[in-house]
Amino acid sequence: MKASIQPEYKLAKVTCQTCGEEFELGSTKDEIKVDTCSKCHPFYTGSQTFVQAQGRVERFNRKYGISKEEKENTKE
Repeated sequence: MKASIQPEYKLAKVTCQTCGEEFELGSTKDEIKVDTCSKCHPFYTGSQTFVQAQGRVERFNRKYGISKEEKENTKE
């Protein structure tokens, strides 16, 4: 490997925007900001909830003002 074309590898400070956790890891950047980390991510904390698909269609129809009568008229 040519040393002149390789990026400099250094310790980077990683900051979680959600919980404020800070830790260091190796990177070519000085500072990294992440949205969630393993301390606050629901999958790793055990507080993961599964969003139900039920109600999404109704919410979409309410948002765009689509009523059941309009749907039935377009089907005929």
